[in-house]
Amino acid sequence: MSPAAQSLAPTAHSARAVLAANMIRLRRERGWSQEALAFECGLHRTFVAHCERQVRNISLDNLERIANAFGVPVYALLMPTGS
Repeated sequence: MSPAAQSLAPTAHSARAVLAANMIRLRRERGWSQEALAFECGLHRTFVAHCERQVRNISLDNLERIANAFGVPVYALLMPTGS
């Protein structure tokens, strides 16, 4: 992997990692599958899966769609949890 690509790779404290952990936690708390979350957001299931695997650079518009589906403010998806 090139040095530039390594610097963009998600780390444990990256925004992508925090977003993924929060999406998974909130989805599980609601008993939703990735498909159910995708339906609630109006997004494709594979997009949700990519976000949870940290391989997508998500747009603010899609971040807002996910937050609205969960009924949380956008910033809540980017706040690290204590776990």
